[in-house]
Amino acid sequence: MRYADIKGNDIVNGEGICVSFWTQFCPHHCPGCHNPETWSPNGGKEFTNETLNDLLHALTKNNVHRNLSILGGEPLCDENLFLTELVCKEVLKVQPDTKIYIWTGYTYEELCARNNSRLDLILSMTYYLIDGPFIQEKRDITLKMRGSPNQRIIDTKLSLKNKEVVLVDKYYTEKKVKNKTRYRRFKALVFFEITGVFLIEQ
Repeated sequence: MRYADIKGNDIVNGEGICVSFWTQFCPHHCPGCHNPETWSPNGGKEFTNETLNDLLHALTKNNVHRNLSILGGEPLCDENLFLTELVCKEVLKVQPDTKIYIWTGYTYEELCARNNSRLDLILSMTYYLIDGPFIQEKRDITLKMRGSPNQRIIDTKLSLKNKEVVLVDKYYTEKKVKNKTRYRRFKALVFFEITGVFLIEQ
């Protein structure tokens, strides 16, 4: 089994402070992918018992509780299901209240249609599922935890219970004004880094 990387203190992917685990291999090859080095099945590093112990230790390092984000690569392709299941089960065994966030290029509907017991178990352990491929032409830097608006932040447990997709409301009710303000701040920062001049918009 191979994995791409582990980051101990991630405040971008997920809510609060997370340990992020990147799987190795992805069949999607989305144009503009942020992690193309994770595409190859031969890349990354060998996942060992020591790797698992390091991951579990990172969750509570310095007595700070962290959640778990699993990204890729593609965590939910057939080639990575065993490793993703293993990581989820071992994390919840040690820290049952850990929230697990999983990013996948598949849609929720595609995952459910596979009728795979291992995949179903993983979904049952997932707090939020961020689904769908990244579409470069629709890239939106104002979105939280997503790269393009076709991707959805799904409350996995509620979706399984209701047998239909349930979105996480708080990520879809923010005012457009707030998103526009974030974009303006980002644009001003980029402009300053390039020119050394603060950009002031009326």
